[in-house]
Amino acid sequence: MDQGLINDIISTSFGGAAAGLALYGAQTLFSWVGVKRDACRVYRWMKAGAHSDKDTYRSTRAIASYTNLTEDRVRFVCSYDDRIHLSVGDKPDMWSLEGRGRKSGF
Repeated sequence: MDQGLINDIISTSFGGAAAGLALYGAQTLFSWVGVKRDACRVYRWMKAGAHSDKDTYRSTRAIASYTNLTEDRVRFVCSYDDRIHLSVGDKPDMWSLEGRGRKSGF
């Protein structure tokens, strides 16, 4: 085989691998930014509504409705964010900013 052809194959392989790693890194970064953005959106809405009435728990459906996110996305974001806590009592699928036994902090 020609030495130039082997060099071209090796350089093309490394270039393709570098491009693949760059795309993977960009995808991971954009996914992380999206989760942080949605978590901040839910947290701000819950914090603004916390003083409006006596009920501190909000259902996944209510959060999804007011923040314009899907219910699955709200569940994922609320479970990801340490500032938002799942109800451990008799209220299923309810979220609050006040938790028990966990330190809040993002």
